[in-house]
Amino acid sequence: MKVRNLKDCKAVQAENGNWQSIRMVLADDNMGFSFNITTIYAGTETPIHYKNHLESVYCIKGHGEVEIVETGKVYRIGPGDIYILDENDKHLLRCDEGEDLLFACVFNPALTGNEVHDKDGAYALPEDA
Repeated sequence: MKVRNLKDCKAVQAENGNWQSIRMVLADDNMGFSFNITTIYAGTETPIHYKNHLESVYCIKGHGEVEIVETGKVYRIGPGDIYILDENDKHLLRCDEGEDLLFACVFNPALTGNEVHDKDGAYALPEDA
């Protein structure tokens, strides 16, 4: 068994300054997934396309929206909502003005801990990271 506190875990900053992700469970933990607490900063828009990962995102605090690029469909997100990117959806994540979004995120395959988005908004596979 392992016990970790948020303040003791590695924080990764986005290359574009739009978010911070605290990596709490990683590939080295051998759980088959990784778990992050992620803050999306107010008033930002982040293009994301996880070509190599599936992600589930639970909203703890704040409001925003996710737009699926291919269809233009927009989903409003707020506390208590979860969105599940089960088809490697290319999307735009927007945080409303005035309050950051706070998310709990699960990735499969697990992240190694140092990933940042590449030019397409994706993370490399763990063996390439």
